[in-house]
Amino acid sequence: MSRKNLLMSLTERKLTAVNPPASAHEVTPSPALERNRSRGAFGAITRSIDELAEKAQAARDIEARLLEGAAIIEVDPQTIDVSFIADRMEDDEEAFNALLEAIREQGQDSPILLRPHPSEAGRYMIVFGHRRHRVAKALGRMVRAVVKELDDREHVIAQGQENSARADLSFIEKAAFAGNLEKSGYEREVIMQALSVDKTVVSKMLSVVKDIPDVVIASIGAARNSGRDRWYRLAQALREASSREAAAKITRTDEFVSADSDERLALLVDRLEPQKEQGRKPTPARQAPSWAAADRSVRATLRPRGKGVSIDLSDKDAKSFGTWISDNLDSLYEAFRKAKQEN
Repeated sequence: MSRKNLLMSLTERKLTAVNPPASAHEVTPSPALERNRSRGAFGAITRSIDELAEKAQAARDIEARLLEGAAIIEVDPQTIDVSFIADRMEDDEEAFNALLEAIREQGQDSPILLRPHPSEAGRYMIVFGHRRHRVAKALGRMVRAVVKELDDREHVIAQGQENSARADLSFIEKAAFAGNLEKSGYEREVIMQALSVDKTVVSKMLSVVKDIPDVVIASIGAARNSGRDRWYRLAQALREASSREAAAKITRTDEFVSADSDERLALLVDRLEPQKEQGRKPTPARQAPSWAAADRSVRATLRPRGKGVSIDLSDKDAKSFGTWISDNLDSLYEAFRKAKQEN
């Protein structure tokens, strides 16, 4: 595939303000599943599973387009450098360890995308696949890769689209990636293409990372289970100098340090955001209920959202377990109804 055609394949996706486009490989749901899809908590669970599946498929589709027609080779991981633009604030060690065990047992199924290093002969730079590269280094193995000639602009578009399609990249990580691109001199059009979002969303992302000091974002972390609204609220609160001073003090408290990333974000918002006259009370920064398999192969986190609830699945068996749940929703719901009647 030529460089021109590669760039066209990167930029032809329709920009969206919310979700990536649905996969072309859709499966027609059963009538029973369709009837219950939008009902209460059951509907929320279904939608959460659907969103995870769509994001996973979107990421696979993007990788397939970028790697199409190219030869897969084995590369010494010691000759590979990370991307010149960071797209993650931190790595999920549990997810990394799960990936390491999977590759140790089954091998590396999906190649990573590299480009020849722009300034060092004989070396490469990662476009996407940082975790797989890190696993290969840890296991002392060669990494399966595709190498393509890309300039910096093509690099960041490919990197951004592949990463932003994944379910495990949080809002603030995407916003920070947008901020890094702007600081590096890329125009809004490139940022829009890289994140597959429209101009309005890019403007909001950039406003968040400009209003919230870098040190505060770093102290909070990725907050992977928090949406953009809470970050917007924090950004608005921190436009006042007094709030920035208060935030610096809060981040040094034992309560803040001992909390997880999502709890830290909630804590700051509740402490800094002016309460409206309607008597709205701060939302306590509580840890969301969660469950983990005994072998830690899958973890489920439950998060109330209005009248519904969403379930986030993570770790090695998350995708296969999510698919199994989706395939067995009818029987699971019947079991729930029977248990409810018995109680």
